[in-house]
Amino acid sequence: MARRPTIKDIARRAGVSESAVSFALNDRPGVSKDTRARIRLVAEELGWQANSAARALSGERSGAVGLVLARPAHTLGVESFFLQLVSGIQEVLAAARTALLFQVVEDVDAECAVYRRWWAERRVDGVLVVDPRTGDPRPALLAELGLPAVTIGEPGPPAEPARVPSPLSSVRADDAGAMAQVLEHLHGLGHRRIVHIAGLPGLAHTVRRMESLRAEAERRGLGPDHVRSVATDYSDAEGAAATRRVLAEPQAPTALVYDNDVMAVAGSAVAAELGIPVPDRLSIVAWDDSALCRVTHPRLTALVRDTAGFGRLAAEELLSVLAGGPPGVRESERPRLEPRDSTAPPPAHTDS
Repeated sequence: MARRPTIKDIARRAGVSESAVSFALNDRPGVSKDTRARIRLVAEELGWQANSAARALSGERSGAVGLVLARPAHTLGVESFFLQLVSGIQEVLAAARTALLFQVVEDVDAECAVYRRWWAERRVDGVLVVDPRTGDPRPALLAELGLPAVTIGEPGPPAEPARVPSPLSSVRADDAGAMAQVLEHLHGLGHRRIVHIAGLPGLAHTVRRMESLRAEAERRGLGPDHVRSVATDYSDAEGAAATRRVLAEPQAPTALVYDNDVMAVAGSAVAAELGIPVPDRLSIVAWDDSALCRVTHPRLTALVRDTAGFGRLAAEELLSVLAGGPPGVRESERPRLEPRDSTAPPPAHTDS
């Protein structure tokens, strides 16, 4: 393997002392303008980069931010949301020459352990926190560590009051408003029996979607026997299993709302297997639009949002905080419902 260039190599090539190289590369006084320029040119020719670990140990920034996903690993390979989110995050970080340190763990306790280790090792300057939860222990921990953070999604209530003010900024989407759009669309078509095939029940955005569905249903005179939510782990397997269960009920729903595209496609396949035509006897809505929704037959009605833009917004907010800006809250654009071929009025003989 090729040896990494060192300050000694730069000094030898530039014909200066190692201390002069250190002054020039760290923007410190002690060398002339011409010498500084010559040293930097030599460093560039040799492909020299600062050692981030050494910089962190000296009290400088590491030049990296962290992202930990506490999700079942088998659900990440099929869901496009996180791929799009990370692409948006990386677009902003790459332009700022900031690295992204990424890790997948089993649960929130393991995620908290990663934050403690990263803080102790000075591995990252800040973190992006996904999947805010009800009773979330992470804000209090990050506040205690003094580790700057941005929550992607509106935080839920903490597990306990933080002992020090939380430094967390957040970027959020209007999940409640999006669910209201979905129910308005389905109710307007005539559906009165609607089941929401939801994601993980402890996530704050899952709770908000469930609460919005219930509130919008009650406002239209529909109780829990007509409109309800069923929790899953976001996977196609659980989405399909939940679909089978609800479609086997004596008063089966005439419309299903899925919390992601993968479960919606799996549910559509189950309906086809059971001989239930979509949309003639069953309407389907997917929360996140994707190529899957557009190539499935029939094409799925879906909520369209700029997930990559959501990631860009989060990365921009974290870089702003790291530059000394105050913590804040940024709103992303509300998802908009794109009606397609998978939603239609229910059968005329359907009981309300």
